[in-house]
Amino acid sequence: MSIVIVGGNECMERRYKDICESYQCRAKVFTRMRDGIKNKIGAPDLLVLFTGTTSHKMVQAALSETDESSTKIVRCHSSSASALKGILDTYAKPAGRGGKHV
Repeated sequence: MSIVIVGGNECMERRYKDICESYQCRAKVFTRMRDGIKNKIGAPDLLVLFTGTTSHKMVQAALSETDESSTKIVRCHSSSASALKGILDTYAKPAGRGGKHV
């Protein structure tokens, strides 16, 4: 499963990726507005918007490039690791026995 995370804390970027890997997901994380974000999002299976730590402009850029018919969109005000784990518990299949959950 491919996941794009928009928002969150810069210092948590590596942790977000590690958590997604523990759920056997590939993740792209955009914590800051960068040039060409519209072209880098692609067509993920799940788009996570951490609305508490991102600008309205960045959310709009992410939504304008996402096909809502094929991508699940989740908005979450909290950008904590436990919030991401809760989202992944709902939308992604947890790793089987022996899989690590960070």
